[in-house]
Amino acid sequence: MLHSLLMSTGAIVGIVVGIVVLVLVIAIVAWWISTRNGFVRLKNQAEEGLATIDVYLKKRFDLIPNLVETVKGYAKHESETLEKVVAARNLSVGAKTVEEKMAAANNLTSSLRTFFTAVSENYPQLHANTNFLDLQAQLKGIETELESARRYYNGVVKTFNTKLQLFPANIVGGRMGEDYKKMPYFELDSMEERQNVKVSF
Repeated sequence: MLHSLLMSTGAIVGIVVGIVVLVLVIAIVAWWISTRNGFVRLKNQAEEGLATIDVYLKKRFDLIPNLVETVKGYAKHESETLEKVVAARNLSVGAKTVEEKMAAANNLTSSLRTFFTAVSENYPQLHANTNFLDLQAQLKGIETELESARRYYNGVVKTFNTKLQLFPANIVGGRMGEDYKKMPYFELDSMEERQNVKVSF
């Protein structure tokens, strides 16, 4: 009887241990899936943020030829400045990676800043040109939206990169392949570049 009691107690302990192990395995698998899905969700949000930045960069690119054409009639002596803006715009259109887009956006911002400085100082008659004023207002709106899109993207990237580096989530992130490595921020180059393109006179 004692022998059968010990065997039934051993069986119960074995069942309890088996249940505990099963629960632990299920909990670990559920955590792994949840963590992996969290990385996928954050990556998709970052891609959405980058796509939004691309939309505003494209709006900015599309606006520049109209702006240049409007100013050409007034600013005949600013051909070099206009050519730099057009060249910066063309380089921006061809940018593919986040790093290329950042460099191109910074170059374009710098060219536009030089452009507006030259125009505002040398061609005050443009103040009365309705088309120029409308383009100027559109560009200012795009710059504001672009800044907001950058902020959103960088916020998601910060969350993603932090999660990727923290234990134990870094175990999951480290096994997700090359697409799930640390993501770059969409940063501006210098303090001067951190200001919006000045479009008001």
